[in-house]
Amino acid sequence: MKNKICENTYEHEYWNLNKYVLGIDEAGRGPLAGPLVVAGVVFEIGYKNPAIYDSKSLSEKKREELFDIIQEDALDFEIKIVTEEEIDKYNIYRADQRAMTEIANDLACDFVITDAMPLAIDKEMVSLVKGDQKSISVAAGSILAKVTRDRIMKYYDEIYPVYGFAKNKGYPTKQHVEAIETYGITAIHRKSFGPVAFHQEKLF
Repeated sequence: MKNKICENTYEHEYWNLNKYVLGIDEAGRGPLAGPLVVAGVVFEIGYKNPAIYDSKSLSEKKREELFDIIQEDALDFEIKIVTEEEIDKYNIYRADQRAMTEIANDLACDFVITDAMPLAIDKEMVSLVKGDQKSISVAAGSILAKVTRDRIMKYYDEIYPVYGFAKNKGYPTKQHVEAIETYGITAIHRKSFGPVAFHQEKLF
């Protein structure tokens, strides 16, 4: 089966004007535990790599390979770790938006593309639904974010093995929810999330 390829419509529009494009995406909005990871990538004008696509559609092995390639090839990139405390304080949407805004302001670029997240910034931007399937820059951000977060959750799996974090990455699988009901929550659970809020009195 032929690999899907990002169309890069917005990249080409701005690259043709000799302008630099930043793509931003995140990993981990839905889990009950662990941080949110947000990443942004700026490539050289005209950059090509047909293997870079929505991280969720790639194998873990391929994501790991691309993780290093993207960092080597990027003109600039940034990976932000948003803690569970920040998520509980601001809510997941605002925490995501704040991190994306910081990256958009940190990295030098002329145009910003996000994956379905509007930002109030002093740069031209577009919020694209399924941006990680349409923009190579956003797709690259999604890969950096997902690989980083998956590695973090595998580390937490060694500390809290009963929750199955290496497999479920903190998402509300049956095993994970049952573990919360049995053992309570950990320091990395998001206390503002429904299934976790009921068990705050039990800290593992």
